[in-house]
Amino acid sequence: MEKTVITITATIAAGISKVWEYYTNPVHITHWNFATEDWQCPRAENDLRVGGKYNARMEAKDGSFGFDFEAVYEEVVDQKKLTYTLADGRQVTTEFKDLDGTTKVTTTFDAENENDVEMQRAGWQAILDNFKKYVETN
Repeated sequence: MEKTVITITATIAAGISKVWEYYTNPVHITHWNFATEDWQCPRAENDLRVGGKYNARMEAKDGSFGFDFEAVYEEVVDQKKLTYTLADGRQVTTEFKDLDGTTKVTTTFDAENENDVEMQRAGWQAILDNFKKYVETN
């Protein structure tokens, strides 16, 4: 079966160093890493190096559902690119492009087979949009 790759993007009104810091620092990750206001990210860990692990707990605020989002970094290029492999073997790459005062963030990821592709795209895009809002207002 051929894999489906999904791409999401956002242009953020902030410089690349701030965008990188807010994207990779667990202190910030817990403030934006969820798709809707009824979800939360109560904890995050990020060992930002090749072979390092990323782990973020994502859960409904009412406690009805939650999961750990886990990955291992394959490539880390400061303020430019992150590539990691999820626990289920899917790959994710996020690129950061400096646009003279704004930053374009593009993530491509292998779709999983349980949920509809558009649902996955919408969910990941909602998280990236939440990240954009967090960076631009803090």
